[in-house]
Amino acid sequence: MTEGDATLDLSAMPAVVFTDPQVDTAGLTEAEALAQGFSVESRVLDLENVPRALVNFDTSGFIKMVAERDSGRLLGVQAVAGELIQAAVMSLRARMTVQAIGDALFPCLTMVEGLKLCAQTFTKDVTQLSCCAG
Repeated sequence: MTEGDATLDLSAMPAVVFTDPQVDTAGLTEAEALAQGFSVESRVLDLENVPRALVNFDTSGFIKMVAERDSGRLLGVQAVAGELIQAAVMSLRARMTVQAIGDALFPCLTMVEGLKLCAQTFTKDVTQLSCCAG
């Protein structure tokens, strides 16, 4: 810890507040991204558009994605939805775009599928998709 070239990158560090519903964040919030000089786009997906939330009869919550406007690179994710933040962390660490996340295969009827659906809201109206069209 006192010698060498080791570094610790905490830019995609997940934070979880274990409330009901659970609150998660990773990367930059929209305000933080703007303060750092990024030009951003963000989207919010209500859980009423996530099939797993519908099956669970619990649609109280949302997923928000913050992306760099020109490149589409994911900068941050905030969610009031359980069990999905680690997938967001991996997407941030891989420097994925929202397009790449939206095009990826996610297992149907999982909460993490909400990340894919939220990413798709940058280019589609996901409320018009069938539950299996993503």
